Amino acid sequence: QYEKLGTSLLELFDHIKAGGNMLVLCPPEPDTYLKLVSDKMGIRDVGATRYRVEGLRFKSGFMIGGKDRDIEVSDPFDSALSVTLEEGAAVHIVSADDKEMPLLWEYAYGDGKVVFYNLNFFEKVYRGFYCAAYSLLSDVCVWPVINGSAFYIDDFPSPVPAGEGEFIQRDYHMDIKTFYTNVWWPDIEELWKKHGIRYTGLVIEDYSDENQAPFEGNDDLQRFRYFGNKLLDDGGEIGFHGYNHMPLVPEDFDYKNQFDTYRQWKSREDMRLSIEELNRFCTWLFPKEKFQVYVPPSNILSEEGRQILVEDFPQIRAIASIYFPGEFEYSQDFMVSEDGMIETPRIISGYIIGSYMETGAISELNFHYVNSHFQHPDDVLDTDRGAQEGWEKLKNRLTEYTDWLYESAPDIRNLTGSEMAGAVQRYYYLEPRITRQENEIHISLSNFSDEAWLFTRINEGLLESVEGGTAVETADGLYLLKAESSELVLKLTEQTGGD
Repeated sequence: QYEKLGTSLLELFDHIKAGGNMLVLCPPEPDTYLKLVSDKMGIRDVGATRYRVEGLRFKSGFMIGGKDRDIEVSDPFDSALSVTLEEGAAVHIVSADDKEMPLLWEYAYGDGKVVFYNLNFFEKVYRGFYCAAYSLLSDVCVWPVINGSAFYIDDFPSPVPAGEGEFIQRDYHMDIKTFYTNVWWPDIEELWKKHGIRYTGLVIEDYSDENQAPFEGNDDLQRFRYFGNKLLDDGGEIGFHGYNHMPLVPEDFDYKNQFDTYRQWKSREDMRLSIEELNRFCTWLFPKEKFQVYVPPSNILSEEGRQILVEDFPQIRAIASIYFPGEFEYSQDFMVSEDGMIETPRIISGYIIGSYMETGAISELNFHYVNSHFQHPDDVLDTDRGAQEGWEKLKNRLTEYTDWLYESAPDIRNLTGSEMAGAVQRYYYLEPRITRQENEIHISLSNFSDEAWLFTRINEGLLESVEGGTAVETADGLYLLKAESSELVLKLTEQTGGD
């Protein structure tokens, strides 16, 4: 409500005209106060009603993975202002329809700039979009990134379900055990061969519903060893998922009748002993491995369960749950917690990458330069995860996603779960300080160790050279900077001719 600003609204635009910058995060009310300054933000005309945004269409290449792409909006509503823009407005995103309503543009006003986000969506899934918009404001914008792509396979290795799957039998005329060995795993390996993916498998020892010690060890080892060693031979890693698939929650944890097959643990000690048995089992199978990553079953983890991991299993360096919040899930940000545990959330999952996950994938490439995906072998058995489509279609959907990912971000690093933890640790503690001296950008990095990664958006001029590191352009004007020293100098030249 710009009327709340009164006369200071005009003072604000005097500041912008003199060289200041403004990011409009939320489209204001279309009242007389907005119309008083709308031309200064690149708006020629404002309609009286809001526009329903059902999809996003990228009109420029300023964001990684967006160029020439439409994304469906999961929960559309009448969110945006209906606007007509001045000719000088540079439009980056519009509505994905015939109207192509402007949703993100930048406009020079005097010596300053206005970046206007006419979107009005403020879920976590849009963080990278707002980050990208913010980076358009100044001549140069620099921020640390993770630079990592991780693929997790939950419940793998684990006991293979017995019998026949309806859709596997329909399409392949074989039982589940044979399908996993002869079809599913070779196809998953093909993605490793094609893109260099390094899978992190998360072990389930037994699918029993035991919730009280003593815990009987699984002595059916052949397939654990077969799949585990194949994964390790492909450059992957093995982590912990659970003794069984019961999340580490105490007896008073309320599932609200949504997980009928899950049982709460009888005591804190029973939770601890279940992980101890899993550790014994995995160490016996893979004696040379370090088990540094824990993924909560169904991404559910209580405070008590987390405390057990931190205090009793110091080899576990990272918890990989999920990024987006849910009713029961342990949701995370990429960070190092006060107790030293590294939080490495997974962003998307499964074989059917829907519009919401597409949005999250693009968003996080542009915010943290990270991909994090998880799947389950038994996704091919579950109708809620698309099993009725058949494995061939599911495999093709995942292949389409990985092809898009590595075409959009060819310089992203393939990491295991523990390597992702190390990358998050470096990112989290890195503190850049940026100063400008004529045509040079000086970047000083506190807490620098052996290497660091940063995004650098250059809006005025061209990047000529980098001292102390290297740079590659990942989107229009956006560079992935690899720092090999704590002091870097970026030399710019003036942009002449053309665009």
